[in-house]
Amino acid sequence: MPHHLQRIALTGGIATGKSITLRRLAELGAHTIDADVLAREVVEPGTPGLAAVVDRFGRDVLDIEGHLDRARLGALVFADAAARADLEAIIHPAVYDSIEAWFALKAREAEASSEPIVAIADIPLIYETGQADLFDLVVVAACPPEVQLARLMERDGLSEADARRRIAAQLPIDEKRARADIVIDTSGTKDDTVKAVDKAWREILARGPGAPSSGHS
Repeated sequence: MPHHLQRIALTGGIATGKSITLRRLAELGAHTIDADVLAREVVEPGTPGLAAVVDRFGRDVLDIEGHLDRARLGALVFADAAARADLEAIIHPAVYDSIEAWFALKAREAEASSEPIVAIADIPLIYETGQADLFDLVVVAACPPEVQLARLMERDGLSEADARRRIAAQLPIDEKRARADIVIDTSGTKDDTVKAVDKAWREILARGPGAPSSGHS
């Protein structure tokens, strides 16, 4: 049976334009899923994930309604590498299980219709978690580190020290750029980024489902 599903991971760094990139890829016809959204879903009230977070970090990480207080938890884990590793050990397996289930669904849809499907998962920590080899292509949304820092400070209202700490918790964006199969430059305006995504989309389609990658381990 022909291989009709193209498995693609979109990644980058915090505040490097992954969200606008994923939205544009969806507009162009990609099937998309966002690991950040899944990471929030697996710690909703009543989930085993939230119970595990509370067990590890205490009830102080909940708001008065019993939801996860992300700002408070973020302040804890970005100041403590061991705490961050504990949190990731709770969340990442559940998120990757959900992503794999989604790709399996897309594979069935592609086989049933005999039409190729480009399925793209936005996975911020794909290199950090050693998942890159599971995909046909890895696409990186990248901007210069100084642009990333300024955007993060403005977006989240962080001090420079806090913003640098959060950026340092991930692999440097220049290293991700070097490992990528396709790089989308997000350093300009939103219109510039859209044009860069459109160019990348044409390259994705040209490579086709199951095409060999240039290597991104």
